[in-house]
Amino acid sequence: MTALSEKNSPSREYPMERTRNIGIAAHIDAGKTTTTERMLFYTGLIHRIGEVHEGTTVTDWMEQERERGITITSAAITCYWTQKNDGLNKLFTGDSHRVNIIDTPGHVDFTAEVERSMRVLDGAVAVFCGVAGVQPQSETVWRQADRYRVPRIAFVNKLDRTGADYLRVVEELRDRLGANAHPVFLPIGIESSLKGVVDIISRKAVIYDESDPLGASFRVAEIPADLAEQTESLYNSLVEAVADVDDRIAEMFLEEQPVGPDELKAGIRRATCSLRFVPVIGGSAFKNKGVQMLLDAVIDYLPSPLDIPATSAQRADNPEKSVEIPADDNYKFCALAFKLWSDPYFGKLTFFRVYSGQITKGETVFNSRTRRKTRISRLLMIKADDRIDVETVYSGDIAAMIGLKEVQTGDTLCSQSLPVMLMPPVFPEPVISMAVEPKSQADRDKLVEAMRSLAEEDPTFRTYTDEETGQLIISGMGELHLEIIRDRLFREYKVKANAGTPQIAYREHITQSARAEGKFVRQTGGKGQYGHVVIEVDPLENGKGIEVVPQITGGAIPREFIEPAMDGIREALQNGIIANYPMVDIRVRLVDGSFHEVDSSDIAFKMAGIFAVKEAVKIAQPELLEPIMALEVGAPQDHQGDILGDLNRRRAKITAVNTKGDRAIIKAEVPLSEMFGYATAVRTLSSGRADYTMEPLKFDSVPKNIEQQIIERLFGTPVTFSN
Repeated sequence: MTALSEKNSPSREYPMERTRNIGIAAHIDAGKTTTTERMLFYTGLIHRIGEVHEGTTVTDWMEQERERGITITSAAITCYWTQKNDGLNKLFTGDSHRVNIIDTPGHVDFTAEVERSMRVLDGAVAVFCGVAGVQPQSETVWRQADRYRVPRIAFVNKLDRTGADYLRVVEELRDRLGANAHPVFLPIGIESSLKGVVDIISRKAVIYDESDPLGASFRVAEIPADLAEQTESLYNSLVEAVADVDDRIAEMFLEEQPVGPDELKAGIRRATCSLRFVPVIGGSAFKNKGVQMLLDAVIDYLPSPLDIPATSAQRADNPEKSVEIPADDNYKFCALAFKLWSDPYFGKLTFFRVYSGQITKGETVFNSRTRRKTRISRLLMIKADDRIDVETVYSGDIAAMIGLKEVQTGDTLCSQSLPVMLMPPVFPEPVISMAVEPKSQADRDKLVEAMRSLAEEDPTFRTYTDEETGQLIISGMGELHLEIIRDRLFREYKVKANAGTPQIAYREHITQSARAEGKFVRQTGGKGQYGHVVIEVDPLENGKGIEVVPQITGGAIPREFIEPAMDGIREALQNGIIANYPMVDIRVRLVDGSFHEVDSSDIAFKMAGIFAVKEAVKIAQPELLEPIMALEVGAPQDHQGDILGDLNRRRAKITAVNTKGDRAIIKAEVPLSEMFGYATAVRTLSSGRADYTMEPLKFDSVPKNIEQQIIERLFGTPVTFSN
């Protein structure tokens, strides 16, 4: 048994050394949920394997998930795994480990679920299709894991499929993701002849019993003769690769000492936990092969909460000062609220990850953002859509609490004597919107409440009222995202409403620098209003955001009126002058102005700031920006021409056309406005044999003819601007 750290509370059932917080992440349809379902089956948590296509998996519990066969919301579940002494070398044989698993979505529209999950995980299993290899969303997930420094192992799935190539996928991990990836298992057979795996480190073969379709029975045998030489070569390559990133193995390698399985596995674990190595396992989750080895690898190579560096936080009362938060049950309580969810039975749940200390129901927590204390009425452990009451939650645990008020995703919950703020997850901006109209006043009230609740749950879902039309507008990450939101409004919240067609979330920008002034003068007989500002505007590079800088010298504007003028400038930038879309990537400098000793006021300078921005933007040659998507289409080569022709009609910029087996892989940058209904179109063009993925890339200028069409559609008349 492993020695237990003094950082564990005596009352906790599973110490941190035997806890793993992992996520299952990948491109859509790589087999994440299927892999998770097998892990739950082999750990004994469930006794019947569910299937995605049947809508019977544990972690896809929402109605929409089961109907569509995709994961929409990340689901947390806990299982337990004990490594068996079956002749394969393992680091923790005999110890029962608690494994907290989060199954994340693969569709780019729900990337926020992956983002916030990665923020609180200690490790991840990245699943790759053995045929398609590294796909676009695979790269996105990998970047998210890099951002939060999450150690990971790779599982190459679907090796039973025609066209599967295990070692090619390993090469893609190195080439496309820059991963120091090396196989620790080698498949025995491929495609329909897949029958087991070789443990490269132990130099043993795992042969599955073909009479057991559930894959629970296998035997450990000698390596097949035709794989012996390849296994030895891979072992030597593995030792060299680990020696490059681990000092202990490097010392043994340089002194020409033999590196045994125990030392090699320990070296791989150290290198994986420090983000310098990625072990690769192969198998087929659907055909129930290789998942037990994957579970062993999770225990052997992914870190416990004690194996990762202490979390850094900012002092709430002094953001310039940082504090280290150790994984220690005996330290002050500190946790991150990473997800909110409205449960029909329990009310609002706050999912949180404990980084230090422990919390017992009935105690109070301090929200460092709101500076308010709240009593925790209940604590829950999560099993997908099932909730289990617990008395205490410890350091390293992922759980949910009931009773928190005014909490947001990314809030830090802590002891009042430790007022700190942990780094929150970062979410992308919405790119598409649609109007939702309630059918009655009663429905309007229900709709507003439902949208408020959904916006709390999903940071990439926004809602607002259009001031000109009075319509309620919802915004999200894509057509599917808004479709799911709309479906939830109707089903869960029982709102009767009509939904419009999706609209693009355009932005406005300027193309040159300009200088302008704004004056607000009102005289009504008594005390009047006087505000006068001069500003200069400059375009910034794509993605730089908005900068509003005061550069007043010589007292041209008194100090008390500078901030109101800045507020007016910021407010004006929320609505551009072409089509009332927000301005982006612009710097505004407040450089001059004047005031009246009696008539000047806050409101006068705020209005002057608004007028100055409108005037300056007119002079600076404004333009409309549209969201551009990174598109990848995979299709049989005989349909390549039709698909390329269709993309050209959609204003796509083709960036690459490659082949992978008998399939063409087309990469392009295409305006989101041209991609409505593309799922149907690409199926028609390829006789149902093509698939595609799309994710936000950037904002870019709208061609002038298209810009005028948009303006005429919105306002019924063309708009021009000149110096």
